[in-house]
Amino acid sequence: MSPPLDWLSRLLEITPVRGQLDLRCMYGAPWRIDQSESAPGEIPYHVVLGGTAVLENPAGGKPRQLAAGDIVLLADGDAHTLHDGGGKRAKPSRERAVANLVLSENAGNGARLDMLCGRFVLAPGHARLLRGYLPSRLIAHASAQPGTATDTGQQLSNLLGLMRVETSGDSLGGRAMLNALSTALFALTLRVASESLEAPEGLLALAGYPRLAPALEAMFHDPAHPWTLPALAQLCNMSRATFVRLFQEKLGRSASELLTDIRMTMAANALRTSSASTGAIAEMAGYQSEAAFQRAFKLHMGMTPAGWRRG
Repeated sequence: MSPPLDWLSRLLEITPVRGQLDLRCMYGAPWRIDQSESAPGEIPYHVVLGGTAVLENPAGGKPRQLAAGDIVLLADGDAHTLHDGGGKRAKPSRERAVANLVLSENAGNGARLDMLCGRFVLAPGHARLLRGYLPSRLIAHASAQPGTATDTGQQLSNLLGLMRVETSGDSLGGRAMLNALSTALFALTLRVASESLEAPEGLLALAGYPRLAPALEAMFHDPAHPWTLPALAQLCNMSRATFVRLFQEKLGRSASELLTDIRMTMAANALRTSSASTGAIAEMAGYQSEAAFQRAFKLHMGMTPAGWRRG
């Protein structure tokens, strides 16, 4: 018997994410990192282990000050800049390979930065669900202060401690450990963000709003069920109109849009990983008509189910 899964576990089950650590940056001010747009299906991340940094979007927007323990996920993969905030011309950096890692350093003698840089790699067909429903720029904080940290904040702090240790030595299997810890970092960062008093937009804001949680759980656990807005509203003990308004307010999209995205992601997985017929996959995804499923899939994914399977 399979154990019941919470919505985040279910999300990561149907949208597998693989973490990959690329660099450990150890700089002295002045320093600057200009990162170009990420490849499709990749979400860059940065972890400030020590020191401070300023995060900027070249396209504009308010800069964000980062401190030790901050984790940044950039779900949209847009170009971004990190720098020391001093305004001086950055010292050039150089990279050298050490055991299981690439280390980037410069000759700056100002305030020190210790930061991990990596990416989360998504399987084909999963980028839409994750990138579309996560904040474009998510910042979470790992708290290690006894008596003030949440359990999750302490767990995240412990995870970063393990990553620091693995990047400081040449232990056997270190590269595999770093990538496994990076993968765990994704789930734990989303958990911390969902518990924040300032819950971000998207799925994390929806999950942090208890009144709508029953509908979220229902759609992730049983997406093939013929859900209607009145049925989902009833699960949340509210009127249809109130449900529609609150859902749109918290998520920025309708419940119908989210349900369709979940169904299409599951269908895309099944087409790639199983030999089941298109009709069987249509039924699994909650469509009574194979023709209706074919139309929905093509509209959603830009190709027919058969084309997706061949690709």
